[in-house]
Amino acid sequence: MLKQSKVFRDNQFVQERIMDSNDLERERGITILSKNTSITYKDTKINIIDTPGHSDFGGEVERILNMVEGVLLVVDSVEGPMPQTRFVLKKALEFGLAVVVVVNKIDRPSARPDSVINSTFELFIELNATDEQCDFQAVYASGIKGKAGLSPDNLAEDLGPLFESIIRCIPGPHIDKDGALQMLATNIEYDEHKGRIAIGRLHAGVLRKGIEVRVCTSEDSCRYARISELFVYEKFSRTPAESVEAGDICAVCGIEDIQIGETIADKTSGKPLPAIKVEEPTVKMAFSINTSPFAGREGKYVTSRNLRDRLYRELERNLAMRVEDGETADTFIVCGRGTLHITILIENMRREGYEFMVGPPKVINKKVDDKLLEPYEIATVEVPEEHMGAVVELLGKRCGDMLNMEGVGSEGTTLLKYKIPTRGLLGLRNAILTASRGTAILNTIFDSYGPWAGDIATRDQGSLVAFENGSSTSYALASSQKRGQMFIGPGIEVYKGQIVGIHQRAGDMSLNVCRKKAATNVRSNKEQAVVLDTPLDYSLDDCIEYIQEDELVEVTPSSVRMCKNPKFAAAKKSR
Repeated sequence: MLKQSKVFRDNQFVQERIMDSNDLERERGITILSKNTSITYKDTKINIIDTPGHSDFGGEVERILNMVEGVLLVVDSVEGPMPQTRFVLKKALEFGLAVVVVVNKIDRPSARPDSVINSTFELFIELNATDEQCDFQAVYASGIKGKAGLSPDNLAEDLGPLFESIIRCIPGPHIDKDGALQMLATNIEYDEHKGRIAIGRLHAGVLRKGIEVRVCTSEDSCRYARISELFVYEKFSRTPAESVEAGDICAVCGIEDIQIGETIADKTSGKPLPAIKVEEPTVKMAFSINTSPFAGREGKYVTSRNLRDRLYRELERNLAMRVEDGETADTFIVCGRGTLHITILIENMRREGYEFMVGPPKVINKKVDDKLLEPYEIATVEVPEEHMGAVVELLGKRCGDMLNMEGVGSEGTTLLKYKIPTRGLLGLRNAILTASRGTAILNTIFDSYGPWAGDIATRDQGSLVAFENGSSTSYALASSQKRGQMFIGPGIEVYKGQIVGIHQRAGDMSLNVCRKKAATNVRSNKEQAVVLDTPLDYSLDDCIEYIQEDELVEVTPSSVRMCKNPKFAAAKKSR
């Protein structure tokens, strides 16, 4: 869309996935933050906001829905609507937005556009869409070729039909041009020179550079500020503007302490707009300062004050996250929408030079009428038929209820749909990949709170733990690897209590991975060649999935280690 609306010069180098601009988004191939840009088609300015699809980042979606009048729902021509689609679509339908459905990748050999449109229509009905919303316009497109059309067999040479559908089906902004100024801050950026920049859509009136405005949170608390600079979004960059009319999206500088959800209003008669409502978090993790023997070696920010400041700074941008003080002065409880939501924060902090420890993810339970409720999710697993038995057994062990089972496509793939407690999903992704030899695809989405499901056994195997400080040797690892799979190779610094591998049986086992070969003075037999297995390479996500109640992940800018929680070890001894 950007290319065909001549946003770039003909000779300009354009990266793939240009909207996913930060490193983590590019590495993982997912959208994490909402970002906006605009294009011009036949004298009409179209503002586009790219939002994440994962329900973990639902807060990003909820906050921008009052900036738009309609949505483009992109579905794959083979897979149809994914489970993650439900969440975003549900929010958009509740706001009463117009929907244009785009069936993408229509040129795939196994494309089945008719059944995809039918399953999308069923999804609309499930989510209580109005009759007008159910009567959606369908556009068939191939993003890679840059073609679109109103029927799968008849595609135009460019995306013209898509642009026409947007202009025809999505209404212009509902605004009050002559009313008193009102603008809701839905996003905040920070610039070294300009300070805080508030981004939002002007709902009423005209905003001019240099005027004084009232900043409201609720009717009672208001303060005054002056607009120092104004920007509008054009073609992929911010361009300075003297004034902005209602209906457009703009960026405002000059209000130092503005927060997301506050209203910039007329100085004399300004009224606040309704605040942004965000759903409650479902998963929590404990962050604490690094207490391992290697503390302070690799990180730049290591104190509890650094950690506290960074976590509370995250709250300004990340609406769906909550931070509470923990039991001790150097522990903080971070609550989020899912494990991925918090893992992304951990990864960002690690890259910024922070060093800290995190505990295992736990679900946030509720008490209603003296009954304990826990969050449930809908999990869908796409798995080849030969591995289906193993996956069904695994989900059954974790208190999953099967809702549906159907064959999809011609490749002998089965789609399983389960309702399962969020607790049962912690650590499930790796287990499912192992059970299906890496072929299963797991998608989950928060469903509702339900009755406590009882105890769930998550991990069958214990850990192999180093029992002294030192450097690992290949001599010691050769005998250690008979006990299970190792996380480390030779020549790695380890400390007492660090997890160095997975035990083949239940229960933990302490190992000496630093033992050297005894060097006596007579050696008739020659040195034997030691063959070591390749150590498991666990990423940050894998480590967080792996650890249990009495274990921690130590996160530093250059390494991710796991260790036993010394507090639990002390409690065991005192017993």
